[in-house]
Amino acid sequence: MALLADRAADATICPSEAARALATARGEADWRPHMAEVHDAVDRLVADARVRLSWKGTAMATRNGPYRIGRQGR
Repeated sequence: MALLADRAADATICPSEAARALATARGEADWRPHMAEVHDAVDRLVADARVRLSWKGTAMATRNGPYRIGRQGR
């Protein structure tokens, strides 16, 4: 949510950006192991209607393949 707060209201982030931020905050170089944690968090945020998912401008109801994360209510 902090990454989205730093962006324009209609901007999206890549899940790997969240994983990189987690790794950096934890002093780790490899962000890839954090992807499962990011996906789990995204699923919870979608269920709570706090974020929306899309890919190439098309809305997605759930994660399925590549996706971008945006603020809900756009």
